Amino acid sequence: MAEALAALEKTGECFHEAELYRLKGELLLAHSAEHQTEAEACFHQTLEVARCQQAKSLELRAAMSLSRLWQRQDKHDEARQLLTEIYDWFTEGFGTLDLQEAQALLQAMEGGKAQQPA
Repeated sequence: MAEALAALEKTGECFHEAELYRLKGELLLAHSAEHQTEAEACFHQTLEVARCQQAKSLELRAAMSLSRLWQRQDKHDEARQLLTEIYDWFTEGFGTLDLQEAQALLQAMEGGKAQQPA
């Protein structure tokens, strides 16, 4: 991961930047719960990059990662609000894995209230 991020900085190629930061955050969490602050910073960086690139799918993935972390930290309202805001932007593609996972996460957070738009 360090090599990939270094290459990104060296070349200036930003195509996969958002996903690299998200994956770094996920790897930090998988390694140890002690890295929650650093992982959260990675997820925020991912959100920022994805928004600048207008990459809604990457923004959704980052929101799911951050929402899961916030749930573990008992920040349930913040997690639900962030994910709902981004999920509600979508008007199609509800058969994709990312949107299905987002819907399932929202349903888990809201006790089954989230519904797929018609």
